Amino acid sequence: MPYINIKVTDEQVTQEQKRQLIAGATQLVVDVLNKNPKTTHVVIDEVPVENWGVNGKQYLGTKK
Repeated sequence: MPYINIKVTDEQVTQEQKRQLIAGATQLVVDVLNKNPKTTHVVIDEVPVENWGVNGKQYLGTKK
């Protein structure tokens, strides 16, 4: 039973984008690992941008 956890910053990710991420990640483990999509779980965590860092610095993104 694959479990895929996708973390993104909380910068207005749409429901359609989430749907595409879930479908794409599921298809990837089907194609690469030959896993059953019916038992593949995908969770998307939206992380507040103030809790995200890159290159040693707090990421501020486009959120105001």
